[in-house]
Amino acid sequence: MSSSNPLRDPADRRLPRIAGPSGLVIFGVTGDLSRKKLMPAVYDLANRGLLPPGFSLVGFARRDWEHEDFAQVVHDAVKEHARTEFREEVWQQLIQGMRFVQGTFDDDDAFERLRDTIGELDKAQGTGGNFAFYLSVPPSAFPVVIQQLKKHNLADQSDGSWRRAVIEKPFGHDLKSAEELNAIVHEVFGSDQVFRIDHYLGKETVQNILALRFANTMFEPIWNRSFVDHVQITMAEDIGIGGRAGYYDGIGAARDVIQNHLLQLMALTAMEEPASFDADALAAEKTKVLGAAKLPKDLSRNTVRGQYAAGWQGGEKVVGYLQEDGIDPKSKTDTYAAVKLEVDNRRWAGVPFYLRTGKRLGRRVTEIAVVFQRAPHSPFDHTATEELGQNAIVIRVQPDEGITVRFGSKVPGTSMEIRDVSMDFAYGESFTESSPEAYERLILDVLLGDSNLFPRTEEVELSWKILDPIEEHWDKHGTPAQYSAGTWGPVEADEMLERDGRSWRRP
Repeated sequence: MSSSNPLRDPADRRLPRIAGPSGLVIFGVTGDLSRKKLMPAVYDLANRGLLPPGFSLVGFARRDWEHEDFAQVVHDAVKEHARTEFREEVWQQLIQGMRFVQGTFDDDDAFERLRDTIGELDKAQGTGGNFAFYLSVPPSAFPVVIQQLKKHNLADQSDGSWRRAVIEKPFGHDLKSAEELNAIVHEVFGSDQVFRIDHYLGKETVQNILALRFANTMFEPIWNRSFVDHVQITMAEDIGIGGRAGYYDGIGAARDVIQNHLLQLMALTAMEEPASFDADALAAEKTKVLGAAKLPKDLSRNTVRGQYAAGWQGGEKVVGYLQEDGIDPKSKTDTYAAVKLEVDNRRWAGVPFYLRTGKRLGRRVTEIAVVFQRAPHSPFDHTATEELGQNAIVIRVQPDEGITVRFGSKVPGTSMEIRDVSMDFAYGESFTESSPEAYERLILDVLLGDSNLFPRTEEVELSWKILDPIEEHWDKHGTPAQYSAGTWGPVEADEMLERDGRSWRRP
């Protein structure tokens, strides 16, 4: 039986797309990500009517739980973290399809039980053999889980059903490990079956970059080297590493954030208009940008890494990175990274893209600022104050999602004084419906088989090609610059932009 509506035009994007018969298996279901993001997202999708009636959720973990215990854990996670209100009737329907499989990743019996559970759900819930496997596990466990899925025929797409693998970052820690990981994954799953999650791409504001540029005629004509002076992409956090010393030390800010999130944001900001809004066309244009990205010759002057030192944040005294629990006092891991890149093509030649990320910075914010050149001739110079900066379009990805346009305006009064003003569009004020969580959109897309918002193998490998030379350079030269917690990073990062006659935006 087909679940498509014969009266509906497939090109119509206004109606919500509802997943067909399917289920989701979460490996590592006891982890934070699963509890805070995945389970609530599944509930919110069900609450919005976007999951099929027989949808099934299978948890796989070492805990000695019964199905009811698992359902209780999901219930608590949903109550605490779901975006939409709790409705008993939605919960009662969801709970019918919840199952738990106990075992370790190398336990053959557990994977046999998983296969039996999936078979049983096909009959009881009508999932049609369609299952997505979500690997919410440490990267070191990817290969063994993938091999087990192959060994127990769980990756087989027989009789028109589908099987998909969802992989959380990091995708490797350099180009070589990413290639090895991709080889392992693609030996079992075809490229159309693999969904790599970069949760930034699930955010409404990130998708709005494409709408802003290509659905309007006012921005795209100036979105190029003739008008743009430079682009700044910032992802700042106000927290330290918390309890993640084991994961974070040795990885660092550049690998954790620049390689995936920031390079993806750069690709969307810089790409040419795709022929259509489908996955292949989008991936092709993003890949061209990443392929054209060029590192500066002198990495010492055009990249900066830092480490937070003790300081004050939110009125509290906090320790430095080297004093955090579990961190080697000689660690050279970066908690701040800033790099300058150029995109070597006709549209962007000579326009620098400054990417920066860090922990324990002034506040939590992610934004893309496209900063324009100054007016070529200004008759106001002798009357203007220093307050006239450069025009900018700022896309705020989080926390208060929206767009700001900055331009000069005359100050009321008898003199011709010009000052910067801002025009704000905030998602929360312009639309009545609240934005879905990134994971809602991404999980639904996985179940629909829509890979628009997922980075491809080639994008991942090109991103590592950009970052690897920087990491190698840092390994050989010096130690990270120190910056006080609660500030906006090391002075060296300010100096890097000052040499170019520019300065960082204060978000």
